[in-house]
Amino acid sequence: MPDTYRCELWLIFSGAIHQKKTNPFLYKNLVDQPAIEFEVTMDEIERDLHRSLPEHVAFQSEIGINALRRVLKAYAVRNPKIGYCQAMNIISSVLLLYCGEEDAFWLLASICERLLPDYYNTKVVGAQIDSGVFEDLCEKYLNDIYLKLKELSVISYVSIAWFLTLFISAMPFDSAVYLMDCFFYDGAKVMFQLALTILQENKEKLLECTDEGDSISLLAKYLELIDNPDRKIENANRNIKDLLRESYVNFGSITDDDINKLRVKHRLKVVQNMEEALLTSIARSVSKQCLFS
Repeated sequence: MPDTYRCELWLIFSGAIHQKKTNPFLYKNLVDQPAIEFEVTMDEIERDLHRSLPEHVAFQSEIGINALRRVLKAYAVRNPKIGYCQAMNIISSVLLLYCGEEDAFWLLASICERLLPDYYNTKVVGAQIDSGVFEDLCEKYLNDIYLKLKELSVISYVSIAWFLTLFISAMPFDSAVYLMDCFFYDGAKVMFQLALTILQENKEKLLECTDEGDSISLLAKYLELIDNPDRKIENANRNIKDLLRESYVNFGSITDDDINKLRVKHRLKVVQNMEEALLTSIARSVSKQCLFS
């Protein structure tokens, strides 16, 4: 997808273009709104601004940093229930490389509210749910790898780390952008397809790993050397276009309906675990009060 068309097509594929057209002045109004009641959120945003995409020249100047600040602030004001969550800054910084501020804002809204629901909150509930979904898919399609990674307690770590930032933090951002093209067009199932393909590609080496650190390091090094048609990396492992093509060939049978059914199953588990953790915390608190009363 040519860079010049990326933003327009992302807006169309995601449906964000409709929100933008029906709310023509909203972004400016949100940016101009005083942030006095959002001080805590703004502090969190400020801490992450310079960590977003530090290697890119666009975010080594105040022009890029200010644009990112406005997009994140506008979304926090629009949706106080979410406010700001780590990873939103990384996704927004890449959106800003291809889109104007207002377009980046509406694309961020479509990701947080529709494409990856419940991902960006203090408990990252949606990401926890999809981690469970990914485990089930691994067990079904890559059983031997699943058993190994289950033994090493790695599956949830890699899936949450990859999915929260749409692979932007895992591989060169200009390679992850090709995943974003497919993501806006085909939805979250593309993330699962690609993640399964990456594990399959590294099957033999993963089965030889003896601990969690070895497997995480192996996958991290593999992803760092994924290049793209616009930028070749020396000693590259794979090209992202080839990897995405294989993900559709090998795992394209996975449907949105499959994922949604598994999400319902794992949502119950995640919510139940959170409730149990809360009750345990309350019980400990009450016990302490009794001891000192």
